[in-house]
Amino acid sequence: MRGRRRRRLYQWLFVAPALVYMLAFFGYPLVNNVVMSFQEYTPTTYFTGEAPFTGLDNWRAVLGDGLFTDALWQTLLFTAGSLLGQFTIGLALAVFFSRRFRLSGPIRSILLLPWLVPMVVSAVVWRRIMDEDHGVLNSFLSTLGISDGVPWLSSPSVALLSAVLVNIWIGIPFNMVILYGGLQEIPRELYEAAALDGAGPWRTFRSVTLPMLRPVITVVLVLGFMSTVKVLDLILALTGGGPADSTQTLGTLTYQLSFLQLDFGQGAVVGNVLILISAVFAVLYLRVNRADLGKGK
Repeated sequence: MRGRRRRRLYQWLFVAPALVYMLAFFGYPLVNNVVMSFQEYTPTTYFTGEAPFTGLDNWRAVLGDGLFTDALWQTLLFTAGSLLGQFTIGLALAVFFSRRFRLSGPIRSILLLPWLVPMVVSAVVWRRIMDEDHGVLNSFLSTLGISDGVPWLSSPSVALLSAVLVNIWIGIPFNMVILYGGLQEIPRELYEAAALDGAGPWRTFRSVTLPMLRPVITVVLVLGFMSTVKVLDLILALTGGGPADSTQTLGTLTYQLSFLQLDFGQGAVVGNVLILISAVFAVLYLRVNRADLGKGK
């Protein structure tokens, strides 16, 4: 009994630093953010220390605002469009580079640049490229005779698509690298067996590559969702949430309420909604992962 208690004590001592870190840097801010959403929390609160309890007033004000509904819908469109484009192109490039050829290494290194450059820098560069009057993109399209000028960032109907395209460009290298690593772990014998059975390239990809790559695909999509649904700096540097709030997302709305309007209570409400969406997605991922592990056993 003494030995068992001592082992249990040692186990908790090893876990304690991580547990304290999680409670201090994740638990406390999360609980504080939830409490703040039920308070009238303004800059005055930092001096007086008083934050009157307002009940559900902040939640009614935010959820009843049409801008919140638009931001929620645009967040879903931005996230879904970005994930679809990043994953599809990243997977295609990973499959392409899995076939060894000369200069494949240097080319892969060059393709990593969008991922290595800070997101704000990428957004500023693309803002210049997509400028309606002097941008390189419109000049190129005009030279080809395709268009006289597309209002990439100044039209409410095009701005969100432009932000999605830029985010796809940024996220392709991450998807390519992770999926490329997963492809290298698939045994070559499976492809040889498929070839002996007469399977063509598409049948081999559908019956061998995708099933073997499924755990890696799940990780890529989960990480991609978590990083995309809360994107702030890209949209702020690219469009600032405009024009006419057409690129306003939950992340930019939280920033606007908290740091521009200085209404931290309402900003906390939007932040809690964002956390709730991420938590639901994480629970779904854990369920799917547990089901896969059960099938594997």
